[in-house]
Amino acid sequence: MELDSNNHSVFLLYYHLVLVVKYRRKVFSDPMSQYAKDIFVRIGSSYNITLEEWNHDQDHVHIMFRAHPNTEISKFVNAYKSASSRLIKRYFPEVRCKLWKEMFWSRSYCLLTTGGAPIATIRKYIESQGR
Repeated sequence: MELDSNNHSVFLLYYHLVLVVKYRRKVFSDPMSQYAKDIFVRIGSSYNITLEEWNHDQDHVHIMFRAHPNTEISKFVNAYKSASSRLIKRYFPEVRCKLWKEMFWSRSYCLLTTGGAPIATIRKYIESQGR
């Protein structure tokens, strides 16, 4: 296992994020998931976030990522949810309806640190939650 580092420290910070589609609508498709994943990678790079695993079901996504200690995780999650919501609605017209006037994602989310279990265990769990 390789540690991340910056000028004065080494670290290994893994997080598990679950985002749910608003109203638990079963609309999340493979192309939409890939598009949302690409947005995550693009936005994450400016927050020192590295995507490790991504799996989805029809109404939610499981994301495992690494971050630096100075990363403002809540700001990143809010920026990601806002941008991806706007872009998903723009490029996937099937989700554009009056139910999604504001956000594609539910207002709440689940964010867990993965320090309590080995990464292999977390990966196995995320893979089992996918399709």
